[in-house]
Amino acid sequence: MTSVVSIEERARAWLAQDPDPDTRAELAAMLERGDAEGLRDRFGAKLEFGTAGLRGELGAGPNRMNRVTVMRAAAGLARVLGPGRHVVIGYDARHKSDVFARDTAAVLEGAGLRASVLPRPLPTPVLAFAVRRLGADAGVTVTASHNPPRDNGYKVYWGDGSQIVPPIDAEISAAIDAVESVSELPLGGPGTLLDDSIVDAYIEAVTALPLGDARDLRVAYTPLHGVGAATLARAFEAAGFEPPLPVEEQREPDPDFPTVAFPNPEEPGAMDLAVALAAKTGADLVLANDPDADRCAVGVPLPGGGCRMLTGDEVGGLLAEHVITHTSGERMVATTIVSSTLLGKIAGAHGVGYGETLTGFKWIIKAGPGLVFGYEEAIGYSVGGAAGLPVHDKDGIGAALTVAAIAAGAKRAGRTLLDLLDDQARRYGLHATAQLSFRVSDLALITEAMTRLRATPPSRLGGREVTRIDDLSRGDGGLPPTDGLRFLLSGDARVVVRPSGTEPKLKCYLEVVVPVTDEVTPARARASQDLETLKADLTTALRL
Repeated sequence: MTSVVSIEERARAWLAQDPDPDTRAELAAMLERGDAEGLRDRFGAKLEFGTAGLRGELGAGPNRMNRVTVMRAAAGLARVLGPGRHVVIGYDARHKSDVFARDTAAVLEGAGLRASVLPRPLPTPVLAFAVRRLGADAGVTVTASHNPPRDNGYKVYWGDGSQIVPPIDAEISAAIDAVESVSELPLGGPGTLLDDSIVDAYIEAVTALPLGDARDLRVAYTPLHGVGAATLARAFEAAGFEPPLPVEEQREPDPDFPTVAFPNPEEPGAMDLAVALAAKTGADLVLANDPDADRCAVGVPLPGGGCRMLTGDEVGGLLAEHVITHTSGERMVATTIVSSTLLGKIAGAHGVGYGETLTGFKWIIKAGPGLVFGYEEAIGYSVGGAAGLPVHDKDGIGAALTVAAIAAGAKRAGRTLLDLLDDQARRYGLHATAQLSFRVSDLALITEAMTRLRATPPSRLGGREVTRIDDLSRGDGGLPPTDGLRFLLSGDARVVVRPSGTEPKLKCYLEVVVPVTDEVTPARARASQDLETLKADLTTALRL
């Protein structure tokens, strides 16, 4: 076990190299008052660099996001790429994001690489687009997406514009570990500041998506205090839509996210202001981006009041069928093992290829040639058209624009997205999905729960027989090994259990498929009851 003395020594060594007066003051105060517990929390572990890059709470020490952590990450990336390579850097409006972006550029330039920096805080999909547009070797975006205000993160893209995958992440991680004091790193200039032409090119690309010609639509929109509002408004205007009506209290970027408990459109209460705006203005559609605008939430206002928020799987099904029917040639669509099985049935009905991948867009984008659409159930979508995918990652702006086009087409016919969902239920069966998550304070509890589930798996769940168990850690199902279990149940149902890759959670993904003859409402009621029964049985089996 690491002693308090050695931790104090490491803290003092960190203090000597830290260029940030804020974290220096924080750490000096902790040392002065002898805060052993606080020092252990910051120096007893470190943020691990993986395929999601880095993400964590702001503060001093290797177990926090700070300028030293970021400069080490940039130096590791520089060592893996080598001198002469080109890296594009983007950032959001969170605390310290602009500082971390500048530090990254200085470290890369000092190591003999060429850094290009986006002109201001912009959506993550603009950075992903810029990597390919500029022919760069890699990209970096400073963002913690929809994490709490105290967090920030560091995500790396490769030259194909998609997030890094193994073994590149391990190579960068090893190179980071080889970095000693950041005070010894040679620092260069600020890099090249890009102008708005890169944003113009992104807008041109997303407005070239298959959007049809219907434009009569009123949209209530919130960026949840993030960076999406200006770019989304430009995209809607360029495509010929009426400008979305923004939630004024959430329109401007604010790293403290003052109007929401958690800046994630899927969290309870996060959409309340947008729903209220829709009711006040008679909007046809509710849209939201998460703070870095790579995800998109969709709601349909109801005639009697209120709003029906669509699940990621429901939006994924609508987008997929729209893209397939508006493109031609050899195509494929893809999603992950935890998303609905509906996409495979849509692909089969239309005679296009279908890919199923591990969780994360880094895998979806690599599903195969001809990919025109990919999505994950956590409201992330990449929409393509005749020119393929403009963004090789989640794109909340392109998705919002395409959803608006679908809704406008439905409105022209006197219908809504809910009617289109009913059409799909009649055509493919009602695919109802739900999630069950267990947040823990001790990660060992998740390991123990997975061990129990493997050792003594249930034979029945939700009144259904378990017909097959895929242990994803062994590569069952033909995918690369990952920690998870998939239970196939009688009556066309399924449960996937896996630890979260970014949060201290055990996540369970449930799906039941109910045949529909004509009326969809009874099928929805039955599916809802079946999912609740599954949740209860799974909670008992996991004992968390």
